[in-house]
Amino acid sequence: MTDEAHLRKQLLDALTANGSLRTEPWKRAAERVPRHEFLRGGFFRRVEGAVPGAWAPVLEGDANWLGACYEDESLVTQIAGTILPADIRGQIMRAPTSSSTLPSLVLRMLEDLRVEQDSEVLEIGTGTGYSTALLCARLDEEHVTSIEYDETVASRARTALARQDLFPVIVTGDGLLGHAPSAPYDRVIATCGVRTVPTAWIEQTRPGGLILTTIGGWLDSSELARLTVHDDGTASGRLLSGEVSFMLARPHMPPPLGLLPDMNEGKEREAVIGSDVLTDWTTRFVVQLAAPGAQRLTMERDGHQEDVLIDVESGSWAAIYEDAGRWIVRQDGPEALWDGVEEQFGRWHAAGTPALEEFTVSVTPEGQTISW
Repeated sequence: MTDEAHLRKQLLDALTANGSLRTEPWKRAAERVPRHEFLRGGFFRRVEGAVPGAWAPVLEGDANWLGACYEDESLVTQIAGTILPADIRGQIMRAPTSSSTLPSLVLRMLEDLRVEQDSEVLEIGTGTGYSTALLCARLDEEHVTSIEYDETVASRARTALARQDLFPVIVTGDGLLGHAPSAPYDRVIATCGVRTVPTAWIEQTRPGGLILTTIGGWLDSSELARLTVHDDGTASGRLLSGEVSFMLARPHMPPPLGLLPDMNEGKEREAVIGSDVLTDWTTRFVVQLAAPGAQRLTMERDGHQEDVLIDVESGSWAAIYEDAGRWIVRQDGPEALWDGVEEQFGRWHAAGTPALEEFTVSVTPEGQTISW
């Protein structure tokens, strides 16, 4: 057995043991797809202890390249929208924009998609092409359409897929618009996060079809949702457990904060809840529902640390800090952001603080709602 085959078997055995890989058809598909073939351009590894965060390239031929390809972790493949591992010598301190998702999550999502042998599948976010290859191995390439926003990323994926003699439909464009020429689909799966489920995905999915996507926001809490499309053009479904996070689709990324408002303005009062709710995944998700346009930053002011929520579009903001064991909020703008957060929390607690998998997502022509 080659080193690559041994590493692949070792990874798949681990994913089977931990429940990420649950059914024989997907096990057979995973056995046929070598992940390293989709990482020949290298990847970036986070530099431990670097402040601010820094990334260093790992290229094919490096001592730890092949082993890392078969670790169950996400591997960053592009930085700042254009920078590839081969472009860098040393380190780079910019934000990742494309990655190869950890195999356990890829396979868990593909299992959760509940495909049938003749399902027509639309994948949003081709990335390296690894998940696309898994879909082709499970369904055959003629049933798979994949959309990638970045032409450079799409081109590399096409090349990697062709090396495996796989030729699905790969489209370069805005995945939020779907791909009408290949519609209708039985399944839609997104490997990028969205704030709201695009109506195009619903319109291009057959009634009874499923949409699997990560729904999140600008406070960095998100969850996987599986929606069923209905005859009336709406879709609904539950969140699935697991604290799943993907990079947001580029059109859903937050706007620049720009010039900060005058933090000396605003009305101050004692807060009912403190900013410690922003440290927990579930409670942060609830905060996002109350303040969907808000972004978070922390700053030092008058000898204490403040957590600040800013809604760039509305101009509203709230600063929360602790003083002598009490939480204080100061806020200004057309909307009292923290008032809305406290009201939402009150309703959530009155309902018994249900877990995220008890939340329901509904999408209609009027918009998206998330409730419990």
